Amino acid sequence: MSAALPSPRLGLRENAAQFTLLVVVNAFVGAMVGIERSILPAIAEQEFALAARSAILSFIVVFGVSKALTNYGAGRWSDQFGRKPVLVLGWLVAAPVPFLLMWAPSWNWILFANVLLGVSQGLTWSTTVIMKIDLVGAKKRGLAMGLNEFAGYVALSGSALATGWIAANYGLRPQPFYLGVVFVAVGLALSAVMVRETRHHVAHESKLLATQGDDSVPSSREVFWRTTLLDPNLSSVSQAGLVNNLNDGMAWGLFPLVFAAAGMNLAQVGLLAAIYPATWGFAQLVTGALSDRIGRKPLIVWGMWIQAVGIAVMAVVHGFMGFAIGAVLLGIGTAMVYPALLAAIGDVAHPSWRASAVGVYRLWRDLGYAIGALLAGLTADAFGLSAAMWLIAGLTFVSGVVSATRMRETLAPITDVTP
Repeated sequence: MSAALPSPRLGLRENAAQFTLLVVVNAFVGAMVGIERSILPAIAEQEFALAARSAILSFIVVFGVSKALTNYGAGRWSDQFGRKPVLVLGWLVAAPVPFLLMWAPSWNWILFANVLLGVSQGLTWSTTVIMKIDLVGAKKRGLAMGLNEFAGYVALSGSALATGWIAANYGLRPQPFYLGVVFVAVGLALSAVMVRETRHHVAHESKLLATQGDDSVPSSREVFWRTTLLDPNLSSVSQAGLVNNLNDGMAWGLFPLVFAAAGMNLAQVGLLAAIYPATWGFAQLVTGALSDRIGRKPLIVWGMWIQAVGIAVMAVVHGFMGFAIGAVLLGIGTAMVYPALLAAIGDVAHPSWRASAVGVYRLWRDLGYAIGALLAGLTADAFGLSAAMWLIAGLTFVSGVVSATRMRETLAPITDVTP
């Protein structure tokens, strides 16, 4: 009779190999978004003669909506079918994207590519987040999320910088998108061959928490409404995530146009487009771990306010250095918020419904891309680029006020559940 398999252990050190592999996979996930980050607005204007800001930003709208809806499904499917199948499916969906961006004969094909990219990002990024939370347990959850988001957004920044440089030297299409073919091939291979399922870690943590009397499992509908509105902590996290990505959608679509209008060349636009996610990515190595020490709420509230200041700086300056300072402030504020929001979801949600709660949060968060792109585009068309940035800055500040007044601290003293 074979011996029983040992129970999985929770913790960052205990699962270092798989955790590191998931960090690498998420770097390739982030890099896939980066291939568009600095050059797609230029493609819209120069190759497809789109003039209206709202039309140019339509690619962010379809990306945000498809990613948001897929996030919700990814959370539920991860609970039902396992994390790894969802991750591999996400990479398969991404496979056509670089080729569509290279050879799209019309803007509608670009929009279709962004639907696929949004679906892929919803499946892949959601599952890498969920799997890391599964592995580390309650200890060092903020650090784990900081490492995850660091990998994704530093890779996004590097990809944006690389595609901007390639576009400046070799043209807007197809050369910059060759990188995407490599990213998909490596990401899919790592996910299919080397990543292991983490649901057994969830079962182990659930058993340990059940001994403490914490074993209730709400329905999917209850999880949705708790995370959206009813639970003050979960819903505060959801609204902050939505507004955070609202301003990121604005930054993605409008900042390259703002920089170009100020006389920046394509290489400078690529560099400026990379500064914000690079700052955001690297700073999360500090802010994620910091949230494990001082709590989630202070970083969320002050992070939203610093983002508002960064956007306001962008609205009033006109030179490269001023734009760079605004981008750094925006990146620091976002780095304070991002891992703390994800860690707060993990603090509140029970392991048995945590993936579903993450899916609901990411549904609302990534709808912010679409709302931000629409709101910024329509405002820019009606009142100018500066007015659009001031509006988004004001909404970001108000979101910080909401979190300050409604949210309670979610970081609790850690009970050791890693025997």
